[in-house]
Amino acid sequence: MRVETLGDGEPEVAIVGGIHGDEPCGPAALEALLSADLDVERPVKLILANERALSRGVRYVDEDLNRAFPGDPDADTHEGRLAHELLAEIRGCEILSLHSTQSYAAPFALVSELDGYARSICPYLSVEAVVETAGYSGGRLIAYPDVIELECGLQRSAAAARNAERLSREFLVAVGALSGAIDPPRHHPLSVFRLEKQIPKPSADEYEVLVDNFERVAEGEAFAEADGETLHSEAPFYPVLLSAYGYRNVFGYVGSLVGRLDGESTVTPTGEESARAESGPR
Repeated sequence: MRVETLGDGEPEVAIVGGIHGDEPCGPAALEALLSADLDVERPVKLILANERALSRGVRYVDEDLNRAFPGDPDADTHEGRLAHELLAEIRGCEILSLHSTQSYAAPFALVSELDGYARSICPYLSVEAVVETAGYSGGRLIAYPDVIELECGLQRSAAAARNAERLSREFLVAVGALSGAIDPPRHHPLSVFRLEKQIPKPSADEYEVLVDNFERVAEGEAFAEADGETLHSEAPFYPVLLSAYGYRNVFGYVGSLVGRLDGESTVTPTGEESARAESGPR
């Protein structure tokens, strides 16, 4: 784990990249921030987390670091020990964690729940949606207070690296670590989704996703294929993190649309039918 500090004093803000070694956008953003010689108003930690996995270009060495928290100093796995060290390093900080995905090209935010901290930060990030991971936060960094996780774009893409740097700067402005405008970077409220359940994959050699993430899927609509067999939704749902090969055993998640988040940190009902846990593919 590599730790650098911007500014003087004890940092109360941290940006973490490289939790997954096959997601280079976070490390690229950290290097860009370091080389920019920023004049910060609050000291900031920049943390390159899983250096060993990054050097090998793999997601993890022994186990997924973003499923290993809180970790253990005596863990048998590299990531188990690293999770313990990383939590100690960021304790007491406001935290941004940078990631990329195989499911969606545009940035979006994930939080364990839309608490006051998430409501105060997310409207000022140039993301397309906010996702509450709810019951799917176990072992992840966002299970801890004052953590926002960003999916910055498609894995290994140049666009994801550019997005990660821009979003990091926006976060630093939002928490008062950098001077700058504090206006929402959009003219409409953010849609807020909640993960309700996983969408399992049948056993197959080839998969295809037929719908777009965050776009409502109607009852009976074809949403994926497995070895050419079409899968249809038995109830309406909003796909979240849906991809053909991003996960081994699931396509992604059934999501519900639970509200809109505006620049005044308020959530309003959507007035639309929201998918719940009983909805979506079965």
